Amino acid sequence: MTECTLCDLPVGDSPITAADVDGAFCCQGCLSVYRSLGDVDLAEYQSEAAATEAQPLPDDAETTYLAVDGMHCATCEVFLETTARKKTGVYDAEASYAAEAVKVSYDPEQTSQDAVTDSLSKLGYTARERGESSSPGPDMASRLLVGGFFGMMAMTWYIIFLYPTYFGFDPIVTLGQWDGLYVYGQLAVVTTIILLYTGQPMLRGAYISIRARRPNVDLLVTIAALAAYFYSTGRILMGESDLYYDVTIVVVMAVTVGNYYESRIKRKTAGLLADLTELQVDEATRVDGETIAIEEIEPEEQLRVKPGERIPVDGVVSEGTAAVDEALVTGESLPTTKRPGDEVRGGTVVTDAPIVITADAGAESTLDRVVSLLWDIQATKPGAQRVADTLATIFVPLVLVVAALAAVLIVVTGGSAQTAMLTALTVLIVSCPCALGLATPLAVASGLQSAATQRIVVTTPALFEHSPAVETLVFDKTGTLTDGEMTVKETVTEDSTHREVIKRAALVEQYSAHPLATAITEEQNAAMTDGGANQTLTDTPAPVTEPVLEGESEQGIVDTFERFPRGVAATVEGAYTVVGHPSLLESKEMALSAELSATIESIRQRGDVPVAVGWNGTVRGVIAVGDVERDEWESVLDRIGPEYRILVLTGDEGPAAERFREHKYVDDVFAGVPPDGKAETVRRLAATETVAMVGDGSNDAPALAAADVGIAVEGGTQLATDAADAIILDGDLRQVPTVFTVARGTQKRIRENLAWAFVYNGIAIPLALTGLLNPLFAALAMAASSLLVVANSARTQ
Repeated sequence: MTECTLCDLPVGDSPITAADVDGAFCCQGCLSVYRSLGDVDLAEYQSEAAATEAQPLPDDAETTYLAVDGMHCATCEVFLETTARKKTGVYDAEASYAAEAVKVSYDPEQTSQDAVTDSLSKLGYTARERGESSSPGPDMASRLLVGGFFGMMAMTWYIIFLYPTYFGFDPIVTLGQWDGLYVYGQLAVVTTIILLYTGQPMLRGAYISIRARRPNVDLLVTIAALAAYFYSTGRILMGESDLYYDVTIVVVMAVTVGNYYESRIKRKTAGLLADLTELQVDEATRVDGETIAIEEIEPEEQLRVKPGERIPVDGVVSEGTAAVDEALVTGESLPTTKRPGDEVRGGTVVTDAPIVITADAGAESTLDRVVSLLWDIQATKPGAQRVADTLATIFVPLVLVVAALAAVLIVVTGGSAQTAMLTALTVLIVSCPCALGLATPLAVASGLQSAATQRIVVTTPALFEHSPAVETLVFDKTGTLTDGEMTVKETVTEDSTHREVIKRAALVEQYSAHPLATAITEEQNAAMTDGGANQTLTDTPAPVTEPVLEGESEQGIVDTFERFPRGVAATVEGAYTVVGHPSLLESKEMALSAELSATIESIRQRGDVPVAVGWNGTVRGVIAVGDVERDEWESVLDRIGPEYRILVLTGDEGPAAERFREHKYVDDVFAGVPPDGKAETVRRLAATETVAMVGDGSNDAPALAAADVGIAVEGGTQLATDAADAIILDGDLRQVPTVFTVARGTQKRIRENLAWAFVYNGIAIPLALTGLLNPLFAALAMAASSLLVVANSARTQ
């Protein structure tokens, strides 16, 4: 089957083409985007991981997404991917440190999801299905608390018994031989607790680094901490008192503080994909009533879908007519009426009547494609830690070589073995990149706090890396620039009052689950409440498929109920009342005046939906229902328009989308674009410039993830917020400019911290090599460097 040139969706039997554009498209929206952006080469835009894409998987492959607790660097990705691929039956594995997850494709005949999960649950990692609660265990806060408690105990003993002698002063308390052995033994025990418990993630990271043959920061700090620990233990056994347990403690605690702040950031993104995978359909119902698994669906099989259920796979309607809510996968605010012969997408919701569909060949769900698309984009998005670990692969071996060469040189030139060991130890300690490790997490933590005070939740440090460079800002329409809900905007009547038209329409529509019906019944409920009435219509009416008998209505005045493809009808107070599309009322031979006909056309031209209401053979009024723009959208665009190129991207078409083109700062509007097309549009934009996307719905999630910066408006779906780099609470669009202000300030803080960290290493390592520093002063210098980073990060933005 031919695929869309832009988004790769099937184009069907009637592809969209144009004389001025090469290719075939699934919709006018994709054609519009391709015409505007052209055939952009995305090769340079793809990340390193995407560039080394695996070979196509066999048809029998199954894919599972597993959450993995215990990931804390890019080396973990390499280790988990290697471990999974070694298992028999596994075709491929992709791990994402940012998402704390692994995507595994396997042969169900040779292995199972449980077996794959068990194979990854070792060496401190715990794999589990998404949605399952994580296994209990010590978190970073408890490790930091224990380390802080025993660290203060050890430092107290150093201050009283050891530090004065190091500086040539008399000790506060003089120790005898056995007293000294007792105190030194206590120091050894306390340091062992800190090293093995508080420093366990660091030790594990170093071990994984060796297993993966990829040096990282954990390896360097572990070597320094262990070298100081074993040197000090050896000196105790030799009866000496020059102990450097304090060095081990300082290194472990500095690293743990950085990991603690990082874990706080990662916890905010722990829900990635969880809500979306819950929305995926696992079962389908055959026309004979048998329930089967999605995997058992055969091409051309007949499946029944009831009101309120999600369509399991892509297909074609074979029986029945129903309004289908496609907002999740297309972004269109209004349900679309589907009749026999119409295509439907897996993951969309049947709202008001049962239908039977014929499954497409391949039986794939559009929602499944959104899941896969979101994963592919999220898993390959680089972050600050990935850059740091890349630097570590060069920095760590270099420091180890320098320390070893310094020790060898001292011995060769006649120096003592002890001097050589202390010099090498000093180089390792002073070069510990604690300031480098804290530079980004602490600045990010400060940015998080600053954003939180302004009702903005930042979910990933990538926001601070990319936001200051944003050139183009893409807004989703439905739910972002608009409220995203159908609302009665106007009622035009003829020979009847507004209240009577709304009341009659609501009495009929209360038995329909269509969003337009909901808007009308809510309008009536509000009017009745304002008028002091105690009784309201059903807030969430259940779909009705059989006529309502006299006396069954809550109001007691509706005698019968009928459903048509484009509306509903009932006998209200003895009068046959029809509510729906104007063409339905015309087919019922209800007279439509020229004035109301003009009103209907006017409503359509401004992008709203006209709902005609008639009884006694005449159309009595027209209700305009539509999505209402947010009050603040124009002022927000006025504020940021001079700084950015503004685009509007939407699944809606026609006047509902085109009206935004009239704003002076809107450079272009891409209408009728499906979710795959939205993500592809953002990808193509990002190939040549830095792009931010603001959206709210599940259909926006792939585009939010594909953008350099994704901003979700709270009140949207969990999927959208999972895919975003920042979430604006309370749905206040006025905070969009604030996101960029905070990001610029945080990026400045990160650069200042990194600059200091590199300057420190540039000065400290040469001093250590010349012997001007001993391990204690090296540890103090490292701690001071870290404290400067902390102080700079703590400054008010």
